[in-house]
Amino acid sequence: MNTPGFDYDVYSLSSYDYDLPPELIAQSPSEKRDQSRLLVMDRFSGELVDEPHFANIENYLHKGDVLVRNNTKVIPARLLGEKKETHAHVEVLLLRQLEDGKDKWLALVGNAKTIKVGTKVTFGTNDELVATCLEVKDEGLRVFRFDYEGIFMEVLEKLGRMPLPPYIHAQLGDNFRYQTVYAKIEGSAAAPTAGFHFTKELFQRLERKGIEVVDVTLHIGLGTFRPVKEDDIRKHDMHSEFYIVDEHAAERLNLAKKEGRRIIAIGTTSTRTLESVYRRFGTFKACSGDTKLFIYPGFKYQAIDCLVTNFHLPKSTLLMLVSAFSSRDNILNAYRHAVRERYRFFSFGDAMFIKKD
Repeated sequence: MNTPGFDYDVYSLSSYDYDLPPELIAQSPSEKRDQSRLLVMDRFSGELVDEPHFANIENYLHKGDVLVRNNTKVIPARLLGEKKETHAHVEVLLLRQLEDGKDKWLALVGNAKTIKVGTKVTFGTNDELVATCLEVKDEGLRVFRFDYEGIFMEVLEKLGRMPLPPYIHAQLGDNFRYQTVYAKIEGSAAAPTAGFHFTKELFQRLERKGIEVVDVTLHIGLGTFRPVKEDDIRKHDMHSEFYIVDEHAAERLNLAKKEGRRIIAIGTTSTRTLESVYRRFGTFKACSGDTKLFIYPGFKYQAIDCLVTNFHLPKSTLLMLVSAFSSRDNILNAYRHAVRERYRFFSFGDAMFIKKD
């Protein structure tokens, strides 16, 4: 049965499916960040314009616009180790550091059934890092305490790998390409990939044009990339992710809102941060906290006016978020166009700019 106000079942997972030829899944980033392609879509009419290079986004931005970017930095969160007792191989993906202990982390574990409270997992040829399971959670999640000598992030840089999505089949030669050029605050298990298309030079040109750039932080974890398995998407449980908005960002955003200037989110994680804060306070406010905000059609956007984003996986929460920002029909029509025009999809793929004038 269709939901009132929609000509499709807004709560059905199948409503967010589309056909994608596997060869269009980008396996590596563009040689130059801002030379990826850009599909520009009017948020309300769905009108499409193909731009050969992302750098052309400059032509669609106005003096006074505020670009909001997520300055989180990806850590080499994928660890390959073995159980101390049996030497069986174990893969651990660090999701977030827990506040009640600097060496305690929530992690996603492969073959998690073998990891019980008290199990020790070692990493490195000389057991340079040892993880002890403190708590068993559902869906492969575990809480670990890590023991090591020195500085944890330095040990992680030595032993960890970049946590590339499973549809990317090779490790990167340059880990910097799985970071934005403005990555600053360590803590993410995945990158805010819409930001991959920006270069420092492009930001400099935009700022000379009178476009403001504001940073917020959201550390990306399971909430962003966990697949939806429920046929009724309302039953999907978003895992929480930690965000920070500082005084400067709140002040600039509130002024832009007051003056009627456009607030443009770079990526879905910036979007969820801004909409979470605005829903919480009815304004932008310096704060930090956890968000489990799940955005799908029917959601009333209050914080942002335009969105820079990539092409997202079928049936994903991110596809639902962009569908809510425009409409499902507009978005799926744009995706069909992108398939016909051979755009590159997902993390290392091309970009969309969903705009309103």
